[in-house]
Amino acid sequence: QVQLVESGGGLVQPGGSLRLSCAASGSILSIYGMGWYRQAPGKQRELVATITSGGSTNYADSGKGRFTISRDNAKNTVYLRMNSLKPEDTAVYYCNVDQVRFKAGDGGFRTEYYYWGQGTQVTVSS
Repeated sequence: QVQLVESGGGLVQPGGSLRLSCAASGSILSIYGMGWYRQAPGKQRELVATITSGGSTNYADSGKGRFTISRDNAKNTVYLRMNSLKPEDTAVYYCNVDQVRFKAGDGGFRTEYYYWGQGTQVTVSS
């Protein structure tokens, strides 16, 4: 009943830019943290950036100075602007919500933790 819909991934040349979007849909009451993680083949999933409902951000060293995370609380949407992309940025990027409070189909209220999107492929290559 909560779905994370991602968009914006694709193929880009080194030095290029992409903007990822992730919209949480459903009867959502509140979301605390939203963020982006990525996973390259043969590697563990790793943090890219997170942002709280109050606007506090956290970036992995890999993206500092190049990536910018933002969110629109009214739209339950988080964005990741990625500039100066490098081949090592190639990965599947996953949207994440760390805590979401929502109204379930039976009318009750639920809280779920670490809710993941389906992932979107970002490929940086010439």
